[in-house]
Amino acid sequence: MFKIGLDIGSTTAKIVVLNETGEVIYSSYKRHMANIKGAIAAFLEELKSSLTTEKFTLSITGSVGLGVSERYGIPFVQEVIAATEFTKKVHPEISTIIDIGGEDAKIVYLKNGQVSDLRMNGNCAGGTGAFIDQMALCLGVEVTDLDGLAQKAQHVYPIASRCGVFSKTDIQNLVARNASKEDIAASIFRAVAVQTASALSHGCEVRPKVLFCGGPLTFIGSLRKAIAEYFKLDIKKDCVVLDNANIIPAWGTALFKNDMTPIDVNELTEILNREPIKKVTANPNKNKTNVTLPPIFKDEEEYMAWKAEKEKSHIPVVNLNECKGKTYLGIDSGSTTTKIVLINETGDILYKYYTHNGGNPIGAVRRGLDKLKARCIEENLDLEITAGCSTGYGEDLIKAAFSLDFGMIETMAHYVAAKNMCPEVSFILDIGGQDMKAIYVENGALTRMEINEACSSGCGSFIETFAQTLGCEITDFVYQACQSQNPCDLGTRCTVFMNSKVKQVLREGYAVSDIAAGLAYSVVKNCLFKVLKIKNYDELGKNIVLQGGTMKNDSVVKAFENLTGKNVYCNNVPELMGAYGCALYAKKMHDQNKQPIPLDNYLNSADFESKVLSCKGCDNNCQITKYSFKNGGVYYSGNKCEKVFNNGGSKTKPGIDMSARKYHELFDRAEQPSKLLKPLFKMGIPRALNMYEEFPFWHTFFTECNIEVELSSTSTYRNYEKGVHSVMSDNICFPAKLVHSHIYELQDKGVDRIFFPRVVYECVEDNAAHNSFNCPIIIGYPDVVQSAIDSEIPIDSPVISFKDEQLLLKQLVRYMKGLGVSEKTVKEAHKKAVKAYSEFGLNLRKINEEAYENSKKENRLVIVLAGRPYHTDPLIQHKVSEMISQMGVDVITEEISRKNNCDEKEAFIIKQWSFVNRILNSAQWAARQGKNVHYVETTSFGCGPDAFFTDEVRSLLNRYGKSLTLLKIDDINNVGSMKLRVRSLIESLKFEAKESAEVKPFVKPRRFEVGDNERRKILAPFFTEYLSPLFPAAFKWAGYDMESLPLSNAESNDVGLKYSNNEVCYPATLIVGDLIKALQSGKYDLDKVAVAVTQLGQCRAANYPPLIRKAIVDAGFSQVPVIGIGGTDNIEDQPGFKLNLIKAAPLIIYATMYGDWLSIFYHAIAVREKNKGEARKLRDLYLDKAKPLVEKNDTKGLLKLTGEAARAFNAVPIYEDRVYPKAGITGEIFLKFNPYAHRYVPDWLMEHGVEVVPSTVHNFFFRAFVNYKFNRENFVKRFKVPPLVIDMAYNLIRKVMKKLEAEASQFKYYKPEQDIKTISEYAKDVISLSAQFGEGWLLPAEVIAFMKDGCNNVVSMQPFGCIANHIVARGIEKKLKSEYPQLNMLSLDFDGGVSEANIANRLLLFTSNMK
Repeated sequence: MFKIGLDIGSTTAKIVVLNETGEVIYSSYKRHMANIKGAIAAFLEELKSSLTTEKFTLSITGSVGLGVSERYGIPFVQEVIAATEFTKKVHPEISTIIDIGGEDAKIVYLKNGQVSDLRMNGNCAGGTGAFIDQMALCLGVEVTDLDGLAQKAQHVYPIASRCGVFSKTDIQNLVARNASKEDIAASIFRAVAVQTASALSHGCEVRPKVLFCGGPLTFIGSLRKAIAEYFKLDIKKDCVVLDNANIIPAWGTALFKNDMTPIDVNELTEILNREPIKKVTANPNKNKTNVTLPPIFKDEEEYMAWKAEKEKSHIPVVNLNECKGKTYLGIDSGSTTTKIVLINETGDILYKYYTHNGGNPIGAVRRGLDKLKARCIEENLDLEITAGCSTGYGEDLIKAAFSLDFGMIETMAHYVAAKNMCPEVSFILDIGGQDMKAIYVENGALTRMEINEACSSGCGSFIETFAQTLGCEITDFVYQACQSQNPCDLGTRCTVFMNSKVKQVLREGYAVSDIAAGLAYSVVKNCLFKVLKIKNYDELGKNIVLQGGTMKNDSVVKAFENLTGKNVYCNNVPELMGAYGCALYAKKMHDQNKQPIPLDNYLNSADFESKVLSCKGCDNNCQITKYSFKNGGVYYSGNKCEKVFNNGGSKTKPGIDMSARKYHELFDRAEQPSKLLKPLFKMGIPRALNMYEEFPFWHTFFTECNIEVELSSTSTYRNYEKGVHSVMSDNICFPAKLVHSHIYELQDKGVDRIFFPRVVYECVEDNAAHNSFNCPIIIGYPDVVQSAIDSEIPIDSPVISFKDEQLLLKQLVRYMKGLGVSEKTVKEAHKKAVKAYSEFGLNLRKINEEAYENSKKENRLVIVLAGRPYHTDPLIQHKVSEMISQMGVDVITEEISRKNNCDEKEAFIIKQWSFVNRILNSAQWAARQGKNVHYVETTSFGCGPDAFFTDEVRSLLNRYGKSLTLLKIDDINNVGSMKLRVRSLIESLKFEAKESAEVKPFVKPRRFEVGDNERRKILAPFFTEYLSPLFPAAFKWAGYDMESLPLSNAESNDVGLKYSNNEVCYPATLIVGDLIKALQSGKYDLDKVAVAVTQLGQCRAANYPPLIRKAIVDAGFSQVPVIGIGGTDNIEDQPGFKLNLIKAAPLIIYATMYGDWLSIFYHAIAVREKNKGEARKLRDLYLDKAKPLVEKNDTKGLLKLTGEAARAFNAVPIYEDRVYPKAGITGEIFLKFNPYAHRYVPDWLMEHGVEVVPSTVHNFFFRAFVNYKFNRENFVKRFKVPPLVIDMAYNLIRKVMKKLEAEASQFKYYKPEQDIKTISEYAKDVISLSAQFGEGWLLPAEVIAFMKDGCNNVVSMQPFGCIANHIVARGIEKKLKSEYPQLNMLSLDFDGGVSEANIANRLLLFTSNMK
């Protein structure tokens, strides 16, 4: 009997046929172009000749194969299991598998033929085959050509690989600098190698022998070489490279045990032609995650009428032979394309040209002008050009190469073009290949400008990439989009994330036309919600102009009109508007006395010679290419700055750079020779994170304690790459990733100890602030380092708080005692260190103030460059401060507002993070200064706290008539993109209205007044199935009318994205969406309703109430009060809402514990029940029974009902004899308890025969007792409540818990509840209890508690980008698995665009490895 293995991945399909002896008798590999059935049918057609009547078994694998398996009942094998099966039977010597597929990447660690550990990429496809495909498209070459190019490379450049759209930015900058395709190709493969290490190795050693698996590693030798070099592998001795490694998963699938009845080719063909099997879900009430959108056009008639209307805005295009008089040349050398326009005196287009750069911007322009010359010869025309202008990424290069008269920033070029087409223009949106620009115009002057921050998601190349992936020409793709009647909602994710979403809708049977239309909507949604953050479409005004290459796509233009309800102007050449604006600018600005220049002169001037130089101006060691043009012009490319190699910036007097000054003020002290004669030892300090704030303190303190300080070197990209393999989470911010390289360097320097403290609180600078927390990275990253990095040198990470000097002294005395330093010495050192730190801060403020005063005297433009202290690091900041100052602008920093209090009433934010507070204060300072002061903020990609407050900074500045320029920074070398944003800001000022704008009022919701409890219904978002139904009853007892809203759905996500920053955590998005959706429903009298949400701790959740306030105001519901429950919300008091928590405590404890026990009962029975749905009905019944008891505060009744529920669940008919593996559920509190948010993962597990062991809600709150004890004993903060009172409260709660547990013990699957203090002891093995942000130490404590109870399989669920959980889950995963090798843990990230196919694939791998 034959065996067939079929592997259908995200982009390719593979098949393997084995004979009776296990030999491969047939195999094939092809791209399926989203036509899955067609690819399988082609395989079967080929098989018919070799397998005529033979019977065979068939198994299937792959991310798309899962859907085929579900639809047709074909056995499925998870691809990692399949690859492991292959190595076990064919190559048992393998220790590590590195598998890079179309969208998935994984490293599998093997021991004795079994999986000992594995790492799989999350939702993002960065660094995979899809990534390489996109990079090839950027270079204008076939994927197969990249390998040959890379083999001829001379240099390797740093390129981001974590995100494909970031990498495009890097590559386009290299293209604009005329870097060779060979060097770029090699750099792409090096980037994939770095991504493989950072995203997958996570501190685990890649041991030989290593098997390379997957299409990219099979066919691209340069990629194999790059990965081998990064992991220091000998590719001949340490690696196994098979000619057919791309079919390994299919091969392993064929080898895997299969119990199906053998069939032949004809029977299989018949199965695939049948109606798909309808998969029955365990929960028929699940809300849809994929919804359809309105058609782009209702029918063909509407489409034709629409096109006729748009023709009225067309720009005349006339024949070149009509050329008379002066002509003007405009060239737009863009990120992916080159556009050329020649116009006459009346603005008619005489010639137009559009082409892909193909990696050679000069060559692209030359080809365009050559074509123009050929046309002139045809028309017998001696063309002379009066003036020329360039714009775009290649502006300077093209201007130098072709001797053009002018260069202009592309945002202004588009403004000039739009104003020419519509003089009363109010809003301009330009979406190009990589950039998205939006310009607001009022009374002919620019009032606001927005540019996409760092990500090119939703731009022109976005749709082009998907058209190519789906095997369509772009014109056909656009036409299909316009014909679609059921566009699928693909959300607003970026390209690589969207791949997973597209894969899912293909799995669900959507047509290509529906996907094409869905992508058109996604482009517009991304623009409106993510970039512009539009809440009210009236902001756009009445005269909207759309331009850019993306607007050639009729479906995008109409999708914009459908979503906004507004008609727009869009002409026949939207892709040429940058070049057209340049030509108009040349026409307006040219010297009237200048003689026209023959076209041949332009063509002849661009001949050049190039020479490679090496810049030694700083540690970057940039490779510089010098271009010497025939016209005498010189252009330098490859330089991050123009300090040494200058392209004409010397004409502008550089501005001051206070960011660079701050760097020297911080660290110059470490460069001075040590005066210590006999130091106790050498203490290494990493130049990272909080040391950019506190180094003056620590340097002084240790020196005064007779300890020599060794500071790690200035950050370099080369060192960063060396340390990236131990980074535990690829979604963590760049400053955190950089820490690893500094720790490794200090180890190499041979220091005696390394000091990397857990700093919980910074000094209190702002008396109006609620707190001075550090972000979770600074508090918790020492735990990640100690988990991820094996170090023989001790790494000291004491818990530190700068909030209280006396407590700080106690912490230092305790720490230094262990190092042999006397208390007296510590006290003296502490005193001097406090003084040095204070003087450092005051001096920073003073020198910034002096710089500003000098700027005012000279009437110079000033930019406040604000960010976190570690954004001063030149590598992190990419020397953006130097770049700005070289434009002739004075740069001061947020330090100018140190010790200044911001008027907090002007911001929707809880001021609890120290550095956030400082940035907000500096924004208010800048907003209130004159027109010469503007604000630029740097933020790390993925920074959680910044997602909440950057919108507040923007709103604050906008109220004063100013704009926020936000620079997102990561490990990408993206100076060109940042320069575009800053230069656009500077150039736009020339077009702004001169008079000062009137300050707009700060609008906030009304308060919840006394008596409102009788007038207003309080709406609360849905939280959990076990508590949300009880909330209304509990609040009714407390005297309030509350209603729990329904469970979230896809609409909740869409509304939440519209009214909140798209980078706030997923729970916040859903909560905002649920509340706004309810207020918009018309169901409630808005004058008789309020909304409420809980507000807790150091997590971003503390800022949910202000976030909701902002959303409610933006949605037009300012009459609705917002109540924060459980926290300190001093933005505005709510005099009518007074909840006596002490009085309510017994009821809260009983109700919470009752819900927790009900959850335990339900999950244990639901997986075993014979009659599906019976356990759910019983659960709902006992929730209903509890409501009247809660309403009456009948705690005794709840106690009795717990026992009754236990007995009722015992009576449910179950399969007693079956054994069910167990999986614990942990993670972020909202996600792990909210069914829609986590996409019903527990239901999926139960459907697959896994018993779910749920977390309990009560431990999240009871951990406060552990935190109190830890913070008190470690001098973290002062407490007003004495320990005796806390102990009494804890003992009372324990008594209640024991009573409820006694009733619950009647349940047949009862297990004793582990006390919170007990499980906190478990956590100490892997993390410090100072990790109190979010779930903090509770998450790993729960994981260990599960294992102590015999459950070794755990799913951890967190919002995408949740910093807290990336520390306490992924961050310490290595240490967890080292201490508990039996652990099988799956971390899942969720947001509104998550692919269910992606989740299901990872869950299958998880269940396949259950222990």
